Amino acid sequence: MQASVVIPNYNGMQYIEECLKSLQLQESMEEIIVIDNASTDGSVQLIKDKFPQVKLIEMETNTGFSAAVNEGLYAAKSRYVILLNNDTTVEPGFVDALVKRIENKKKCFSVSAMLVSMHNPELIDDAGDYYNALGWAFTVGKGKSRYDYEKPRKIFASCAGAAIYDKEILDKIGYFDENHFAYLEDIDIGMRAKLYGYYNAYEPLAVCNHAGSASSGSRYNAFKTGLAAKNSVYIIYKNMPIVMILLNLPFLLAGFTIKTVFFVKKGYVKEYLSGLIKGIKLSCSKDGKQHKVPFSGKRWKHYVKVQMELWENLIRFFINS
Repeated sequence: MQASVVIPNYNGMQYIEECLKSLQLQESMEEIIVIDNASTDGSVQLIKDKFPQVKLIEMETNTGFSAAVNEGLYAAKSRYVILLNNDTTVEPGFVDALVKRIENKKKCFSVSAMLVSMHNPELIDDAGDYYNALGWAFTVGKGKSRYDYEKPRKIFASCAGAAIYDKEILDKIGYFDENHFAYLEDIDIGMRAKLYGYYNAYEPLAVCNHAGSASSGSRYNAFKTGLAAKNSVYIIYKNMPIVMILLNLPFLLAGFTIKTVFFVKKGYVKEYLSGLIKGIKLSCSKDGKQHKVPFSGKRWKHYVKVQMELWENLIRFFINS
């Protein structure tokens, strides 16, 4: 079985050439698709000149991460599709390791790679994404030795910056929610898959070097803070039935309060609170309601399992902090 590789690009001139070069000798790869979000830095011409074999889809405007990867997913020939950030390079065997992990695995929706720091490959950048009852998404292992994360395991959600997805399952549960634009879209789709009875996994044999913050510019900024805040509200509304929301409400209120204090200190509290309001408005809108995961009593076991994970991940978060 082979996989298609989809790379969203927005002004990635600094990284895209090395990213594409690292894919040239990969096994189990059918095609490379780059979705360009109206870049203005010359990266599109670079791709045309140096990588004519790459399928390039040019968007007229910056549609955001979710819309871009959806375009790539629709265009992909393979059942299995790897999403890859433009500010990455992959190690030999990367594609093959992801394909081998996901193919023929019943109920496996996605597999996340081992992301290591491009500036210090001995250190983990992302070894699996999680979501807890406070309404916080987090990764384990960041800044720690990669050798402590060499065992495959199930995770809450895959980091869409370097992960493989099963399109047959996407056709059943829906693609990436374009209301997210960017940030938390991978937690959202991973949680949605779990509510339908699928699981997500981590594969340490698939190693990816990641620069980080290539599009937004830094770990904390006004753009990212506002979008992430909006999406943090929306993800709760659309994935949790009312019983789960009420059950987690004390934790969620605590989580949002702590984050407010945090962004006061960072100088982005205005953007954070504005984002929360936008998230509430989106959740109450016709568009937001149309994207809510439909509740089904037949899936009650999956809801219980996800809820238990939210509490378990609360403990995991403080252990890994």
